[in-house]
Amino acid sequence: MATDQKTIDILKQRASVKEYDTTHEMTKEELTELLEITTKAPSAWNLQHWHFTVFHSAEAKAKLLPIAYNQKQVSQASAVIAVLGDLEANQNGEKIYSELAEQGFITEDIKETLMTQINGAYQSDQYAREAAYSNASLAAMQLMIAAKAMGYDSCAMGGFSKDAYIKEFNVSGRYEPVMLISVGKAAKEAHKSNRFDIEEVSDFL
Repeated sequence: MATDQKTIDILKQRASVKEYDTTHEMTKEELTELLEITTKAPSAWNLQHWHFTVFHSAEAKAKLLPIAYNQKQVSQASAVIAVLGDLEANQNGEKIYSELAEQGFITEDIKETLMTQINGAYQSDQYAREAAYSNASLAAMQLMIAAKAMGYDSCAMGGFSKDAYIKEFNVSGRYEPVMLISVGKAAKEAHKSNRFDIEEVSDFL
Protein backbone atom coordinates (compact mmCIF):
# COMPACT_ATOMS: atom_id res chain seq x y z
CA MET A 1 0.00 0.00 0.00
CA ALA A 2 1.37 3.40 -1.02
CA THR A 3 1.92 5.89 1.79
CA ASP A 4 2.07 9.67 1.50
CA GLN A 5 5.02 10.15 3.85
CA LYS A 6 4.77 13.96 3.80
CA THR A 7 1.21 13.80 5.12
CA ILE A 8 2.19 11.26 7.76
CA ASP A 9 5.06 13.50 8.88
CA ILE A 10 2.75 16.51 9.23
CA LEU A 11 0.36 14.50 11.37
CA LYS A 12 3.20 13.29 13.59
CA GLN A 13 4.82 16.72 13.89
CA ARG A 14 1.71 18.66 14.90
CA ALA A 15 1.95 19.69 18.54
CA SER A 16 0.52 22.34 20.84
CA VAL A 17 2.76 25.41 20.69
CA LYS A 18 2.40 27.94 23.50
CA GLU A 19 5.00 30.55 22.51
CA TYR A 20 4.90 32.42 19.19
CA ASP A 21 7.05 34.77 17.17
CA THR A 22 5.30 38.09 17.78
CA THR A 23 7.03 39.69 14.80
CA HIS A 24 5.47 37.35 12.27
CA GLU A 25 2.17 38.39 10.71
CA MET A 26 -0.18 36.11 8.81
CA THR A 27 -2.04 37.78 5.99
CA LYS A 28 -5.79 37.75 5.65
CA GLU A 29 -5.29 35.76 2.45
CA GLU A 30 -3.37 33.06 4.33
CA LEU A 31 -6.04 32.87 7.01
CA THR A 32 -8.77 32.69 4.39
CA GLU A 33 -6.95 29.82 2.67
CA LEU A 34 -6.61 28.09 6.04
CA LEU A 35 -10.36 28.36 6.62
CA GLU A 36 -11.13 27.15 3.11
CA ILE A 37 -9.15 23.98 3.81
CA THR A 38 -10.76 23.70 7.24
CA THR A 39 -14.26 23.66 5.76
CA LYS A 40 -13.39 20.52 3.79
CA ALA A 41 -13.74 18.63 7.08
CA PRO A 42 -16.45 15.96 7.26
CA SER A 43 -19.74 16.64 9.01
CA ALA A 44 -22.91 14.68 9.70
CA TRP A 45 -25.31 14.98 6.75
CA ASN A 46 -22.79 17.53 5.40
CA LEU A 47 -24.54 20.19 7.48
CA GLN A 48 -21.22 21.91 8.22
CA HIS A 49 -21.98 22.66 11.87
CA TRP A 50 -19.39 25.40 12.33
CA HIS A 51 -18.69 29.09 12.34
CA PHE A 52 -15.30 30.77 12.73
CA THR A 53 -14.38 34.12 14.23
CA VAL A 54 -10.85 35.20 13.40
CA PHE A 55 -9.11 37.46 15.91
CA HIS A 56 -6.45 38.96 13.67
CA SER A 57 -5.84 42.51 14.83
CA ALA A 58 -4.01 43.38 18.03
CA GLU A 59 -7.13 45.17 19.25
CA ALA A 60 -9.32 42.11 18.74
CA LYS A 61 -6.84 39.82 20.49
CA ALA A 62 -6.61 42.29 23.38
CA LYS A 63 -10.37 42.00 23.91
CA LEU A 64 -10.13 38.22 23.84
CA LEU A 65 -7.15 37.97 26.20
CA PRO A 66 -8.94 38.35 29.57
CA ILE A 67 -11.76 36.07 28.39
CA ALA A 68 -9.10 33.41 27.73
CA TYR A 69 -7.68 33.86 31.24
CA ASN A 70 -4.68 35.85 29.93
CA GLN A 71 -3.07 32.90 28.18
CA LYS A 72 -0.03 34.41 26.47
CA GLN A 73 -0.55 32.64 23.15
CA VAL A 74 -3.67 34.76 22.60
CA SER A 75 -1.61 37.95 22.36
CA GLN A 76 1.53 36.36 20.87
CA ALA A 77 0.03 34.34 18.02
CA SER A 78 -0.54 35.81 14.57
CA ALA A 79 -4.22 35.00 14.94
CA VAL A 80 -6.64 33.23 17.23
CA ILE A 81 -9.57 31.46 15.64
CA ALA A 82 -12.69 30.78 17.66
CA VAL A 83 -14.50 27.63 16.55
CA LEU A 84 -18.23 27.78 17.21
CA GLY A 85 -20.69 24.92 16.85
CA ASP A 86 -24.02 25.42 15.10
CA LEU A 87 -26.95 24.34 17.29
CA GLU A 88 -29.37 24.82 14.38
CA ALA A 89 -27.35 23.22 11.61
CA ASN A 90 -30.52 21.54 10.33
CA GLN A 91 -31.36 24.93 8.84
CA ASN A 92 -28.43 24.45 6.47
CA GLY A 93 -29.97 21.34 5.00
CA GLU A 94 -32.45 23.00 2.64
CA LYS A 95 -29.74 24.99 0.85
CA ILE A 96 -27.29 22.09 0.70
CA TYR A 97 -29.74 19.51 -0.60
CA SER A 98 -31.66 21.86 -2.89
CA GLU A 99 -28.41 22.59 -4.72
CA LEU A 100 -27.65 18.86 -5.02
CA ALA A 101 -31.16 18.22 -6.37
CA GLU A 102 -30.85 21.07 -8.88
CA GLN A 103 -27.52 19.67 -10.05
CA GLY A 104 -29.06 16.24 -10.53
CA PHE A 105 -27.03 14.45 -7.86
CA ILE A 106 -30.12 13.50 -5.84
CA THR A 107 -33.84 13.37 -6.54
CA GLU A 108 -36.42 15.57 -4.85
CA ASP A 109 -37.75 12.48 -3.06
CA ILE A 110 -34.32 11.72 -1.61
CA LYS A 111 -33.93 15.36 -0.59
CA GLU A 112 -37.25 15.32 1.25
CA THR A 113 -36.38 12.04 2.97
CA LEU A 114 -33.07 13.45 4.16
CA MET A 115 -34.65 16.66 5.41
CA THR A 116 -37.25 14.67 7.34
CA GLN A 117 -34.49 12.64 8.99
CA ILE A 118 -32.44 15.74 9.81
CA ASN A 119 -35.30 17.77 11.23
CA GLY A 120 -36.44 14.75 13.21
CA ALA A 121 -33.02 14.43 14.82
CA TYR A 122 -33.02 18.14 15.66
CA GLN A 123 -36.16 17.79 17.73
CA SER A 124 -33.71 16.75 20.44
CA ASP A 125 -31.78 19.60 22.03
CA GLN A 126 -29.26 17.09 23.32
CA TYR A 127 -28.59 15.80 19.80
CA ALA A 128 -28.23 19.34 18.46
CA ARG A 129 -25.67 20.21 21.13
CA GLU A 130 -23.70 16.98 20.74
CA ALA A 131 -23.66 17.38 16.95
CA ALA A 132 -22.51 20.98 17.23
CA TYR A 133 -19.57 19.99 19.41
CA SER A 134 -18.52 16.82 17.60
CA ASN A 135 -18.68 18.28 14.10
CA ALA A 136 -17.08 21.61 15.03
CA SER A 137 -14.30 19.60 16.66
CA LEU A 138 -13.69 17.75 13.40
CA ALA A 139 -13.24 21.13 11.72
CA ALA A 140 -10.92 22.27 14.52
CA MET A 141 -8.64 19.28 14.03
CA GLN A 142 -8.62 19.87 10.28
CA LEU A 143 -7.65 23.50 10.92
CA MET A 144 -4.66 22.54 13.07
CA ILE A 145 -3.41 19.95 10.58
CA ALA A 146 -3.86 22.42 7.71
CA ALA A 147 -1.96 25.07 9.65
CA LYS A 148 0.96 22.69 10.13
CA ALA A 149 0.93 21.84 6.41
CA MET A 150 1.11 25.58 5.66
CA GLY A 151 4.19 25.97 7.87
CA TYR A 152 2.42 27.25 10.99
CA ASP A 153 1.86 25.94 14.48
CA SER A 154 -1.21 26.00 16.66
CA CYS A 155 -2.69 25.30 20.05
CA ALA A 156 -6.25 24.33 20.90
CA MET A 157 -7.59 26.08 24.00
CA GLY A 158 -10.63 25.07 25.98
CA GLY A 159 -9.69 27.38 28.84
CA PHE A 160 -11.86 30.43 28.35
CA SER A 161 -15.11 31.80 29.72
CA LYS A 162 -17.83 30.87 27.25
CA ASP A 163 -20.35 33.13 28.95
CA ALA A 164 -17.99 36.10 28.78
CA TYR A 165 -17.16 35.30 25.15
CA ILE A 166 -20.83 35.20 24.18
CA LYS A 167 -21.50 38.49 25.96
CA GLU A 168 -18.43 40.38 24.70
CA PHE A 169 -18.79 39.33 21.07
CA ASN A 170 -22.57 39.27 20.93
CA VAL A 171 -22.86 35.63 19.84
CA SER A 172 -26.35 34.61 18.77
CA GLY A 173 -28.13 31.76 20.51
CA ARG A 174 -27.64 29.65 17.42
CA TYR A 175 -23.91 29.18 18.09
CA GLU A 176 -21.95 27.68 20.97
CA PRO A 177 -18.25 28.47 21.48
CA VAL A 178 -16.35 25.18 21.35
CA MET A 179 -12.67 26.14 21.45
CA LEU A 180 -10.07 28.75 20.60
CA ILE A 181 -7.10 27.93 18.37
CA SER A 182 -3.96 30.05 18.29
CA VAL A 183 -2.06 30.03 14.99
CA GLY A 184 1.37 31.42 14.15
CA LYS A 185 5.10 30.80 13.88
CA ALA A 186 6.58 29.01 16.86
CA ALA A 187 9.13 30.95 18.91
CA LYS A 188 9.79 27.86 21.01
CA GLU A 189 9.14 24.24 20.17
CA ALA A 190 6.30 22.49 21.93
CA HIS A 191 7.45 20.43 24.89
CA LYS A 192 7.44 16.69 24.44
CA SER A 193 4.23 14.95 25.38
CA ASN A 194 3.76 11.28 26.10
CA ARG A 195 1.16 9.07 24.45
CA PHE A 196 -0.32 5.84 25.72
CA ASP A 197 0.67 2.65 23.94
CA ILE A 198 -1.83 1.53 21.35
CA GLU A 199 -2.60 -1.56 23.45
CA GLU A 200 -3.88 0.72 26.20
CA VAL A 201 -6.26 2.74 24.02
CA SER A 202 -7.57 0.24 21.49
CA ASP A 203 -9.25 -3.12 21.01
CA PHE A 204 -9.15 -5.29 17.91
CA LEU A 205 -12.22 -7.50 17.56
